[in-house]
Amino acid sequence: MNMLPLDHDRIQQAIAAAELRTSGELRVIIYPRGVDDAVAAAKEEFVRLGMTRTRERNAVLILVAPESHTFAVVGDQGVHARCGSNFWESIAAQMQADFRAGKFTDGIVAAVARTGELLATHFPWSPDDRNELPDDVVERGVVI
Repeated sequence: MNMLPLDHDRIQQAIAAAELRTSGELRVIIYPRGVDDAVAAAKEEFVRLGMTRTRERNAVLILVAPESHTFAVVGDQGVHARCGSNFWESIAAQMQADFRAGKFTDGIVAAVARTGELLATHFPWSPDDRNELPDDVVERGVVI
């Protein structure tokens, strides 16, 4: 049973809404018991979830470990080529503030929305766009 204060449906709805304006793809993965190195874990999950196989290499993964208050945001090469580190740092700062306040779902939803805005700017939706990756929230490899 999931004891975390997370609203998976709300997060999934935020992903779907963000992807309506972009050809980019977003995924969220939750590590309930924490992780020692969130960035390394996010990079491994990025590959494991097939996120390097998008047409424009424009996928972004947000990994969150609420119990250890750690997280990582990882984008594919197409995303990194078009945005600077300042954007990722601002997303991280806002998530950190929300997490400190115990607002995990709010922090994730806000990060998804802001990431979606960035993707829409650099990778706008086009008529031939298709949803290349599932919008489901993944918890340690189990689809919720």
